[in-house]
Amino acid sequence: MNTGLQLYNTLSRKKELFQPLNAPNVGMYVCGPTVYSDVHLGNCRTFISFDLIFRYLKYAGYKVRYVRNITDAGHLEGDRDEGDDKFAKRAKLEQLEPMEIVQKYTLGFHDVMRMFNTLPPSIEPTATGHIIEQIEMIKIIIANGYGYEVDGNVYFDVEKYSKEYNYTILTNRNLEDMLNNTRELGGQDEKHGRLDFALWIKAKPETLMQWQSPWGMGFPGWHIECSAMSAKYLGAEFDIHGGGMDLAATHHTNEIAQSEACSHKQPARYWMHTNMLTVNGTRMSKSAGNGFLPLELFTGDHPLLKKGYSPMTVKFFMLQAHYRSTLDFSNDALDASEKGFRRLMSAIGLLDKLSVSEQNDFDIDALKEKCINAMNDDFNSPILIAELFEAVRIINTVYDGKGKISAEALEKLKQLVNDFVFDILGLKDEDAGGNDLNGVLEMVINLRTEAKANKDYATSDRIRIGLQELGIQLKDGKEGTTWSKS
Repeated sequence: MNTGLQLYNTLSRKKELFQPLNAPNVGMYVCGPTVYSDVHLGNCRTFISFDLIFRYLKYAGYKVRYVRNITDAGHLEGDRDEGDDKFAKRAKLEQLEPMEIVQKYTLGFHDVMRMFNTLPPSIEPTATGHIIEQIEMIKIIIANGYGYEVDGNVYFDVEKYSKEYNYTILTNRNLEDMLNNTRELGGQDEKHGRLDFALWIKAKPETLMQWQSPWGMGFPGWHIECSAMSAKYLGAEFDIHGGGMDLAATHHTNEIAQSEACSHKQPARYWMHTNMLTVNGTRMSKSAGNGFLPLELFTGDHPLLKKGYSPMTVKFFMLQAHYRSTLDFSNDALDASEKGFRRLMSAIGLLDKLSVSEQNDFDIDALKEKCINAMNDDFNSPILIAELFEAVRIINTVYDGKGKISAEALEKLKQLVNDFVFDILGLKDEDAGGNDLNGVLEMVINLRTEAKANKDYATSDRIRIGLQELGIQLKDGKEGTTWSKS
């Protein structure tokens, strides 16, 4: 089992040696999507990043329980328990039942995740499926003195909690500054303090999604669901809690408060956060008009895109940046990733065509160690990808007859590629399985080979140039001619 993994902990604001509570078992909770609309790219980056983490932990020998929730109730438009319910608003807009909205966008989310070739989590609980657990947790918080009820609403008492615990431990913000930057309570606001947040919200008569509780008909606040579900499936203390960095200041801060108020334990040992997306240097957002959905990125059907990019190209592009760094989308950057991904897949396609020798010019064990070191350094996928292009160089060198590789080293190289490209990065060759195209191209390549053998170079060049115009590159080598998409 790999014991040299270092990961960045938002709690301590530094890299730490990963030491699970109960090795080899690892518990990981990641905040999932709110399924009232199509999943956006920021969500996709987070889930692709934690898919990488999930995959590598399993490769490293850990038995991982990966829990990623579905928020299908209780998420209001504002972080201060204000505004319309997102599901009810969308349901009215599309003239559907709220659970039809949930079903529609949950299926859409799963479809996109499959296109990105991510593994499903071990458990994918829903907020509506755990109302009882949330109510029970709220009851304990009230009994412990950290919650109070006002006319059917239940709030968390941040001031009371802050006297005994560090409310801003995750973000290191100053509590006084937070209070000063929070608007004064209005005369009709029931909360005792400006930072208090809702655990349970009283339903209006017209509320579409509501449940019976000790405080009357209502629905849970947004934050309580993750605290309840992580505790149910991973225990009061577990190893990793993850999500986008936008969740740290409010959602994750409140999760920690709720969990400690209930069990008197810090829920997760390591808090991990992915960074934001930008487009041409500007933060991606719907309001800025520069946000695009995954399917728009795949089809190119967006004013900011000059063409579409395949799901694996987009995934490769995302993995070329470290999960904690800002990721900037641009046509040029996506074009570069597309070329890099095709170069990687083209080289991998040559592996079974390499000739072995008694002589060996390459140290595959050293390359594997570099790949492991990259992932042990806080899941550094860009460094890993850079090391994998050394594998590309080796493959091309051997294929071109400029280097020799032994049978043993070739098997190690094949295993390295399978482990790190396919099992850990979760990439796949999008051209694999295209048997019809493969057959047609093999026939065309054979015709070109015959033309060259007959010294009909005009026909040979016409075939090569014609295929090039269609985006197919031919490469002549000692073992014959291979093709790749350009």
